[in-house]
Amino acid sequence: MAIYEGLDLGSTTGKVVLIDETKKILGWSIVPSIGGPDKVAQAAKEEAYRNAGLSLDTEPDYLIATGYGRNSYQKKNEEISEISCHALGAFSAHPATRTIVDIGGQDCKVISLNGRGRVMDFQMNDRCSAGTGRFFEVIAKVLGITLDDLSKYALQSTNPCTISKQCSVFAESEVITLVNDNVPLPDICAGVTDSIARRIRGMIFKVGLEEDLVLTGGCARNKALATALENLMNVKLAPLPINPQIMGALGAAMFAAEHAQKA
Repeated sequence: MAIYEGLDLGSTTGKVVLIDETKKILGWSIVPSIGGPDKVAQAAKEEAYRNAGLSLDTEPDYLIATGYGRNSYQKKNEEISEISCHALGAFSAHPATRTIVDIGGQDCKVISLNGRGRVMDFQMNDRCSAGTGRFFEVIAKVLGITLDDLSKYALQSTNPCTISKQCSVFAESEVITLVNDNVPLPDICAGVTDSIARRIRGMIFKVGLEEDLVLTGGCARNKALATALENLMNVKLAPLPINPQIMGALGAAMFAAEHAQKA
């Protein structure tokens, strides 16, 4: 049996997806990005191989790395950008996908793809934490709640407040002011979520919305954000059949299978 490995070394987590020659997923993993690319890659690999029921000393037939740390990882056959890997990964999981919103720890991407899972256009915000997982973490810390609580409270709101600042630093100060003004917590959480959704909507309009629209990355688990996006875009997000956080690694594994078979 051939084994193809996709490794996504992101800013906050490392992911591995293993597939065979039929492109069936054998196992996958998500681990924290702690200790540098080599340690993260090894930890992700070991967990994925255990989940697949494979020996830990098994070596893949072909490995493609993607994500922020891909340049630093030496034990790879190739590296491919996370834009291309997220596109092919989401397409492989849900072939009707034509627009992807991927919200990672340090960036946000909107990707338009064709009927073969290849990138047509994209927008990327990687210079400001507003609109990223990091921004949600900062606001949750300010409010003294968890990320899950932030989403739950936002869904309870009947009167979301307005967060006017686009800069994450100023938005944080704005949230502190709202707390001191005794604005209800659900309304603050909903206001923060809506501000992120509006920012993402602007990015979607720049590439053009074509359905199906899917949400990937760690923030895809935020039900309040998904609901806010659906309301703003007047479209239903298409559900993915597997964890939306592993789309980059899945795409890398799919590319690994393609490139190995051509080699």
